[in-house]
Parts: sequence; C-alpha cells; structure tokens
Amino acid sequence: MAALSGLRATRRTIALAAAGTLAGAALGRKALAAKLTESAPKPLPEFSFTDAEGKPHTVADFAGKGLLINLWATWCPPCVAEMPALDRAQAALAAESIVILALSSDRGGRAMVEPFYRDKGIRQLGLWLDPRGAASRALGARGLPTTLVIDREGRERARAEGDQPWDSPEMLAAIRRLVGPPRSAPDQERT
Repeated sequence: MAALSGLRATRRTIALAAAGTLAGAALGRKALAAKLTESAPKPLPEFSFTDAEGKPHTVADFAGKGLLINLWATWCPPCVAEMPALDRAQAALAAESIVILALSSDRGGRAMVEPFYRDKGIRQLGLWLDPRGAASRALGARGLPTTLVIDREGRERARAEGDQPWDSPEMLAAIRRLVGPPRSAPDQERT
C-alpha cells in the first residue's frame, strides 16, 4: 500500500511539473513575468520540510520574518530558470529579515540539490528539502514552480505560478510591501 501511495505521489509531482513547464512554454517567459497574484491575508496550512541535515522545520520556525516559499525541483526547466533570480533576491532582501525558502521536491534530497546549487552558483539560498511533496500538497500548488509571499504574521499574501523575475526592482518592491516592515525591537519583545 505504501508503494502505491508513493507511486501516486510521484505521478502527481510529475504532473505538477509538466503543467508548470507547459504553462511556461505556452505563455512564454515575458507573459509569465510579474504575475504575482495578491490575495486577502490567509493563514497557512500546517506542513513541514527539512534542512540539509534532515532536521524538520515548519514556517513557525521563521516567526516575524517575511517569507517567499518557492516550490521547485532540479528537473523542472522553469524552476531552474528562476533559481539565479531567487538567489539574487535573497541577497537583496536578507538584511530586511526576508527569507526565501526554496523547497526542493527532488526525491534525491541533498544529494541532488547540493551539486545543483554548486553548478549554478547558488550561494544565498538555504538548502531546504520537501522530497515527499508535503508542502506542494498542503499549499495547493498546481505546478512547479509555485511561489508564495508570506507576511510577517505568517499569512499568505500573494502567489505566482511559473518562473518570475524575482530580483527585478518591481518584484522586490512588491515583496517588501506584501511582507511588511521588520518589527522594531520593542515589538519583538512583546511577542
């Protein structure tokens, strides 16, 4: 039964990636650029992911920070296309307590992602893993890549499907606006 469940999960992950790849090819990169769909603030469902050492984490571990949760895989062409922009965006946003959680759905985990980061020169992004696709399912991703903007209260504020110019001035401004300003020291002491 577990093998059948794993097969279903694998088929779903492949279907998600194919949908994202086909959407990117059909619409073209320019049409997808800056397609950040804003929504009313809504709470996130619970899900977990791991760091490179296999330690489990949740979004609650990043309380008070602005987040971009990027669902991606090394075998997904639009995901690969946007990784350098995500890396540059992380460099631009880190001082403002905004973290990009690039959650890889690669079944090979760290063994797949670490060499990819090295080969592509990805230096700013942390290595975060979701090899069973729990985050994709919980967040209702329709394809890869899917990225959510999470405000400092832990609520989804926007999402984008397909590769995006995350390091463009317009996108960085939108991210800053949606996550809100960093908390001041007195605000942090009250929480």
